[in-house]
Amino acid sequence: MKTLEDLFEHQLKDLYSAENQLIAALPKVIGRVSDSNLKKAIEDHLEETKEQKKRLQEVCEDLDISPSGEKCKAMEGLLKEADEFLEEATDSDVVDAGIIANAQRIEHYEISGYGTAVRYAKELGHIEIARVLQTTLDEEYAADNKLDDLAENRLNQKAMDHS
Repeated sequence: MKTLEDLFEHQLKDLYSAENQLIAALPKVIGRVSDSNLKKAIEDHLEETKEQKKRLQEVCEDLDISPSGEKCKAMEGLLKEADEFLEEATDSDVVDAGIIANAQRIEHYEISGYGTAVRYAKELGHIEIARVLQTTLDEEYAADNKLDDLAENRLNQKAMDHS
């Protein structure tokens, strides 16, 4: 990588890999959720993630680059941790609280990645691409806020009740 454009391309490919990995992992997570509001939130985010992946494909087409070719090791690690948690957790309320914790780690990673991509796009003069990426960034913030609300308003308390 010699230029900001090269770094921007790398970031886009990394995000594309992250979204693909998340799309593959979320159905298993959904299968372990007990709380109907959390299940709906994750199902909705799965559909949103599919749209985010399509947006990244379109951005890459506009830039005449292939979105594939990178493996997002950070997402791989986050998903591995989440999977290990699901193997260890047994109480359904604790599972739900832990799913929120793992999902928020993932959201924070994506917020960081998309925030960087938006900044690079603007600096490189890709104003329309920056706007498209900002749409995804806004969705990631909204997903994180929804998880916060679910945790604070109910699910963490239910998990504490088992102490």
